[in-house]
Amino acid sequence: MANQDRNILVTCALPYANGPIHLGHMLEHVQADIWVRFQRLRGNNIHFVCADDAHGTAIMLKAQEMGITPEQLIAQVQADHEKDFEGFNISFDNYHSTHSEENKALSSQVYLALRDNGYITKKVVSQLYDPEKEMFLPDRFVKGGCPKCKAEDQYGDNCDVCGATYSPAEMINPKSVVSNATPVMKDTENLFFDAPQFQDMLVEWTKSGALQTEVANKLSEWFESGLKAWDITRDAPYFGFEIPDAPGKFFYVWLDAPIGYMGSFKNLCDRTDGLNFDDYWAKDSTAELYHFIGKDIINFHGLFWPAMLEGAGFRKPTGVNVHGYVSVNGEKMSKSKGTFIKASTYLENLDPECLRYYYAAKLTSRVDDLDFNLDDFTQRVNSDVVNKLVNLASRTAGFIAKKYDGKLSSEVSEPELYQQFVDAGDSIAEQFEKREFSRAIREIMALADIANKYIDDKAPWALAKVEGKEIEVQDICSMGINLFRVLMTYLKPIMPKLTERSEAFLNETLTWDSIKAPLAGHQINKFKALFQRIDPKHVEAMVESSKASAAADAAAKEKIAEATQAESQSELDKEPIAAEIDFETFAKTDLRVALIVKAEHVPKANKLLKLTLDIGGETRTVFAGIKSAYNPEDLEGKLTVMVANLAARQMKFGLSEGMVLAAGPGGEDIHILNPDSGAKPGQRIM
Repeated sequence: MANQDRNILVTCALPYANGPIHLGHMLEHVQADIWVRFQRLRGNNIHFVCADDAHGTAIMLKAQEMGITPEQLIAQVQADHEKDFEGFNISFDNYHSTHSEENKALSSQVYLALRDNGYITKKVVSQLYDPEKEMFLPDRFVKGGCPKCKAEDQYGDNCDVCGATYSPAEMINPKSVVSNATPVMKDTENLFFDAPQFQDMLVEWTKSGALQTEVANKLSEWFESGLKAWDITRDAPYFGFEIPDAPGKFFYVWLDAPIGYMGSFKNLCDRTDGLNFDDYWAKDSTAELYHFIGKDIINFHGLFWPAMLEGAGFRKPTGVNVHGYVSVNGEKMSKSKGTFIKASTYLENLDPECLRYYYAAKLTSRVDDLDFNLDDFTQRVNSDVVNKLVNLASRTAGFIAKKYDGKLSSEVSEPELYQQFVDAGDSIAEQFEKREFSRAIREIMALADIANKYIDDKAPWALAKVEGKEIEVQDICSMGINLFRVLMTYLKPIMPKLTERSEAFLNETLTWDSIKAPLAGHQINKFKALFQRIDPKHVEAMVESSKASAAADAAAKEKIAEATQAESQSELDKEPIAAEIDFETFAKTDLRVALIVKAEHVPKANKLLKLTLDIGGETRTVFAGIKSAYNPEDLEGKLTVMVANLAARQMKFGLSEGMVLAAGPGGEDIHILNPDSGAKPGQRIM
């Protein structure tokens, strides 16, 4: 019997909002969903939330590359993510975004509490800076030679060849991934979270049982060298939340991303009567809180996140459940081989229940990597689900329908056998609770073998031909269907859609407690095909589709880059073609004095600057081909003249709402018109 007083909150790591969900992501969400569905089946009060991780430099730059706003990008990606999760029957109670009012408020609350409690410090740091893009570069946006093994084209934080870790400043011939410019070192004052103050607490917490042993051991390496203060600041330009007391500074994505768990749950609480945020997040909360994550982000969830919660006065997680990576056919997922499989591509070709079952059959509570072997996948699902499980129902249901009008026997003929299946529930439940899904599957399939052997030994198809054996045939087939019913109850967290179809056949909603008593004298419905065998051709089609999708994505990305580059070189700075106009037409030109409020580079544009102009109570955006002559910071605060009634023009990088006047032969010798200092923004020239 489940403990009805358990209140549980479960989260998955937040998918990053700049790309599609793939089968590596799905391992985690399937694992968490199975555990959540098991808890619901046991009668526990559980809530399951997630969100898109929607901030950071990568999202800002990708949106610029696509010619859309970051908000438009993250909205598109989130819609795709939610569709994929729904396709795999992931039963979130809420799916939200870190770019939300709830997360903004909670991020500020956490930060201000940390600041007021003395856990925030300031420090001047020197970082690599892209002089063309005028932005500080995250480690992953710098490439160059590894300072240890000299391997070229490595990222700025670690080498894929020799495994060395280093600072981007140590690299050989570093280049900005954004502009290919050579970065320079530049000072900036950043805010730091003083994690070292929490080392003693973290040493104790990591050994408390909240983490798997291997994870706790890995994190202990950080304590040996001593924790370092954690930089939580990013300078503009940056897509994220501005820090409340630091204008122009933004929260590093890894500060507000885990707070997104709280933000998503807060959003759910605000929409759900009787659900209280503090009951789950307050310091004295008695609820259980579990995070399901991959092993690549254990440092954030095992060190910085619990320290932040402790410092801000919130509770820490009950457990952080870490899983390994997914490989395909024994190798790293490959786009060229078609084994980098998007969730959407899988869903176009195969039943999601098949992957849920296969992952469950291989998942343990350890941090082991999981290999998605395509041949084994096909054989395992067809053997277990089709031949053992569904076949148990199909080979007995026909007799009940044809000979007994769909009615089961008034009592089970083998009560000891039925009780054996029911008693196995305690062990199976224990395996589910401990996330030992592969052991649970083994126990369930061992029972399926026993059930099928029972039917084989009794051979109702043979008895049906013997006069006077009608009751015995009904008893045997009723017994088989009752055993199928128990097995489907145990598999309900893993295969919810197959269970729904089975429930329609059994004419009953399956619960963990209801199987304690068998169905007797019960009316079942006509049997319909419950599950389709995997055709290897569909697996092959999925792989080929993945290859084609990867090639199309690469071509589209290259096309965007080429188009942006070509347009940035030609738009607005083509040689003008003179055309004769009369004075009356010329007089319609509305020339206005404009104050350059802001000037900035345009990504991937060689000649353009983006100008924000004040023309007297109205702000316009204009793209001007003057980059070769002016640095953006030198233009801000200056007056110029613009054509205010020129029709707006939609360009790859945004809407240009006018034109500034400039003259010169080109190159560095271009001069914008500068009105006298007495001129006022918005004043008409003619």
